[in-house]
Amino acid sequence: MTSKGFELRTLTFIDSLQPQLAQYIAKDNRVYDPSEYDAALLIEIAPAMEIHTMIDVALKATNVRLASVVTERVFGLMMVHHSDQGEVKEAGKAVLKEAQLNENDRAAVEILTQKIIRGVEQDHAIMFTGMARGNMVLAGDSVFILEATPAAYLMIAGNEALKAAEVKLIDIRPFGATGRLILSGSESEIDSSAEAAIRILKQLNDMKASGPGQQLG
Repeated sequence: MTSKGFELRTLTFIDSLQPQLAQYIAKDNRVYDPSEYDAALLIEIAPAMEIHTMIDVALKATNVRLASVVTERVFGLMMVHHSDQGEVKEAGKAVLKEAQLNENDRAAVEILTQKIIRGVEQDHAIMFTGMARGNMVLAGDSVFILEATPAAYLMIAGNEALKAAEVKLIDIRPFGATGRLILSGSESEIDSSAEAAIRILKQLNDMKASGPGQQLG
């Protein structure tokens, strides 16, 4: 918290939105859809309605576009994006300046669940597909389930997982008290994607613990 009374729950810079994630965001987006490989920034702050002030600051200070907004009782979440990483980073810096916060005032990531189901049976595959907003799970696929808090950090976890391996994005819930990421694919590819997702979350925690911010440069 600062003298202005803001709390930074999440700050995540994504250097290049992977195609599946960009398309997933665009699927039912109500603002400005990101393009594949855009850079993106997610910021979650309290009080919740102050996110609108921060959106205003980011849009007036840079050329970023607004991708999504979620306001809950306590926290408000914004996502902005642009093809130029510099524009996105400057938007983050403008928001932090307005809130009088450092990027590593953000909350640490807590991994709540990390589980791989190998070679799922058909009934299980149908269940996953039924809850999916992304791809289908097929019998014989392996499935990776990751739950974490704050939820918005799962966006970068999912993005790094998609960079690392040929897997399918089944579902991602990057807002609320607890977030969930579900991926499917062959056993070896799922192992690689899971390792990448966990690695980036640990790196963010190490970055926070080390002091000066490093995501925005």
